[in-house]
Amino acid sequence: MIIGFTSSFYPKFFEMIYELRTIAKHHADMEKYFTILDQETAVKDPLVPVVKNEIQGEIKFDHVNFTYPEGKNGALRNINLDIRPGQSVAFVGRSGVGKTTLVKLLMRFYDPTKGSIFLDGINLKKFTKQQLRSFMGVVPQEPILFNKSIAYNIGYGIDDPTSEDIVAAAKMANLHEFIDNLPHKYETQVGERGVKLSGGQKQRLAIARMILSQPDIIIFDEATSQLDSESEKLIQDAFWKAAKNKTTLIIAHRLSTITRAEKIVVMEHGQIAEIGSHRQLLANKNSLYSRFWNLQTKSQKD
Repeated sequence: MIIGFTSSFYPKFFEMIYELRTIAKHHADMEKYFTILDQETAVKDPLVPVVKNEIQGEIKFDHVNFTYPEGKNGALRNINLDIRPGQSVAFVGRSGVGKTTLVKLLMRFYDPTKGSIFLDGINLKKFTKQQLRSFMGVVPQEPILFNKSIAYNIGYGIDDPTSEDIVAAAKMANLHEFIDNLPHKYETQVGERGVKLSGGQKQRLAIARMILSQPDIIIFDEATSQLDSESEKLIQDAFWKAAKNKTTLIIAHRLSTITRAEKIVVMEHGQIAEIGSHRQLLANKNSLYSRFWNLQTKSQKD
């Protein structure tokens, strides 16, 4: 009886010790999670916000300077830029020069350290973050997809989308033909994070989602940097159709994707180094843009 008790007691005892370790670990994790609730919101909504149902899409950066809270050096310095309604503007430059930071400031993930940003002549700080971001549609480098159907992922951005709206958006994004050849068509499950789709298909799905939300401002963030030439062409065709008559901001490393942009902003060390169209910037053989272009076209030929 003693041997039987001992043989059954010790496994349970050690199991209890391991469970106590697990409980202690989870308790430490929970403390970290709940400290987030105690943090003060850095970017606050105004007490009396401006309310607008629609915008023209005019954007103005006025002497904008910005330093990240944990950073020592300024990420952006004295940015002055005017973007007309319906204009397409591309931002290029080396990694870390501030291209994505500009977009973060435009979407009010942060506020400028100095200077102001205006939308249709109204300071961004006068909008609520929810309304401001409702004017914008973003196609990111890595789209967020849910483990549900293609139709669900396309229509996720709006309330109660109709099947006709979803199909129309997919056609505009050059995705309908691919979907129509699938056994379950728009009810096909995409898998966790869209694992069942290729990179190009995920990007076109993100474009279809953006089209369906009908934004006034489109932000295209490095969305073709990792794709093959065929996928890139399909995405480019879909993107420029969606961007027609809308204010469009493009962040790009692959310069072949921005030759159609009306204005190209070349950034260096957190500042604007050059501004012009593709032809204007290439005409200056000593420009940074010409250097980037020659490096990319040469590597493609090699």
